[in-house]
Amino acid sequence: MKFHILTLFPEMVMNGLGTSITGRAMASGAILVDAIDIRDYSKDKHRHVDDAPYGGGAGMVMQPGPVCDAYEDLCTRTGKKPRVIYMTPQGRVFNQSIAEELAQEEELVFLCGHYEGIDERALELIVTDYMSVGDFVLTGGELPAMVMIDCISRLVPGVLNNEVSAEVESFHDNLLEYPQYTRPEVFRGKAVPEVLLSGHHKNIEEWRRKESIRRTLERRPDLLPGASLTLKEHQYLDSLKGGADGLGELEEILDSYAAEAERLFCKRDRISSEEDRTDVREERQPAQEDLKCSGLGSPLPGLGEPAPRIRRRAMSEVKKLLAGGDCTLNDVKSYYKVCKARLKLLKKDY
Repeated sequence: MKFHILTLFPEMVMNGLGTSITGRAMASGAILVDAIDIRDYSKDKHRHVDDAPYGGGAGMVMQPGPVCDAYEDLCTRTGKKPRVIYMTPQGRVFNQSIAEELAQEEELVFLCGHYEGIDERALELIVTDYMSVGDFVLTGGELPAMVMIDCISRLVPGVLNNEVSAEVESFHDNLLEYPQYTRPEVFRGKAVPEVLLSGHHKNIEEWRRKESIRRTLERRPDLLPGASLTLKEHQYLDSLKGGADGLGELEEILDSYAAEAERLFCKRDRISSEEDRTDVREERQPAQEDLKCSGLGSPLPGLGEPAPRIRRRAMSEVKKLLAGGDCTLNDVKSYYKVCKARLKLLKKDY
């Protein structure tokens, strides 16, 4: 993969990326980093690339000419027009999912601003993505670009010695990484967890998964709604929360849905003919379409049955969906809320 960096300080980015994992990746050819000095495209004899802002104000603004010329020369040399990422606190906040998306590109261009920024016309002409590494201001775009390149590089085949590493690190599957330990076995009275010394791989994997869930709950609970957890893992998460959330709420939603379905559609109630049941099945389809993107397109539990049976069938379906990683617990809860709302609408017709 190739990274092109348009910058006023090429030595800064090359020195920063030329060490550790990215340095080894550059040496092996797994990635290529090309730092392009924007000053080389200045038409000023002193290589100036900035000027005072129109309308007044503090600081200087980078001129559009050198920036556009540097990019266009790159396109001419490579015969390609890669995505151009402008580092700015006004951009989307970079995260692991964006890194995974960008790692699919063959080449990327990082545009690093300085002073009060870059003339807006240059940005309109060449920039495809506006990215930030957080809600704070830095001197220039070089450090954020280096952060992003480091992160993206780890996802490029051949960069990490252990290909599994990128799959178990923090933020993979919206969970933080489990704690790591090495020798000595006991350090200042603190021992390595016994399960890690057992040699029992299944137990070790289970412990690590639970620790990832626990650590995410403690440090980044905002990530959990997007995590793919099995029903057993949801139960574990609920136990960490004291059983007050998550699965308990789902059970209440299923109970409510099953009771409403029984009341409306059980044999002894108003729907008795096959024609009526066909109408009801057709009415269920919009509810299924609403959340197809979440993997919840399977048929609902059969109508015309008692509530306990409906609930059992619903919970069986939920277990399959969660185990397959097709959706999150929040998806399931939203789905059955939609289904209950559909039942209430049907109530008027029967």
